[in-house]
Amino acid sequence: MQLPRFAPVPPAHRPGVRRRIGVFDSGVGGLTVLKAMRRTMPQADFLYVGDTARVPYGRKPSSMVAGFAREIAAFLLAQNVEAIVVACNTATAAALPALAEELPVPVWGVIEPGVRAAFEASKTGSVGVIGTRGAIASGAYQRRLEALGLRVWARACPMFVHLVEENLSDSEEAALLTRHYFADRPEIDTLILGCTHYPVLRPIIEQTLGPSVNVISSAQAVAATVAAAIGDIEDPELPGIGGILHLVTGDVIAYQHTAQTIGGVDGEVRPIHVETLAEAEPLPVRP
Repeated sequence: MQLPRFAPVPPAHRPGVRRRIGVFDSGVGGLTVLKAMRRTMPQADFLYVGDTARVPYGRKPSSMVAGFAREIAAFLLAQNVEAIVVACNTATAAALPALAEELPVPVWGVIEPGVRAAFEASKTGSVGVIGTRGAIASGAYQRRLEALGLRVWARACPMFVHLVEENLSDSEEAALLTRHYFADRPEIDTLILGCTHYPVLRPIIEQTLGPSVNVISSAQAVAATVAAAIGDIEDPELPGIGGILHLVTGDVIAYQHTAQTIGGVDGEVRPIHVETLAEAEPLPVRP
């Protein structure tokens, strides 16, 4: 079965001009995707929107999440990005098909790359997926995995986002919740982290599951997919690496503190108000 690809043909690279790519999530979780994209496409400029004022998305109606995604995508278009990555599983499930039809630039989500990676990794055909209530209730992962002939165990882990956003990934609370969420799991050989916040909890998840389960994060798969699609190559006319501009709708200090947990993602951090997203002027991205 060929997996669908929601992305028009990206514009050709212009020598000496940095790619400008927009990435967004409900909070800091999408930084796991941004970090992988930075490694894969170091010469690109990135604008990252962390919608921490409205986190978590997973507890909200899908129609509301789709509205948030449209608002942020429109803002990123006004920032002159040439591609957008929806670095949020809940928003991908709620909005990606519509965004792909509506936007004049390529747009990628995080579900299809994760499904593809799990399909290639599983030896037994028994795969698990964990995510927010919204992502799991949508059935987006389950339908795609089952269409590929895999047996699927799905579990919503709503408190995991809270642990990451509150910088509690190494706490006893995290250990107890992880054991609780996986207590009744069947035999699986592959687990998809179906929320971009969850890779921060990967060490404790792997410790709980043991070495027989291959834990899949879609971050690197997304980065590879986007790099291949835009034809990213090293440009000798572009010295050094590109810049990152973080735009945060909630508490900037809390965002910076929690983002340090993920590490490897630098750049300027600025506040931006949800109410004025549509009015924002294009912002510079500095290396």
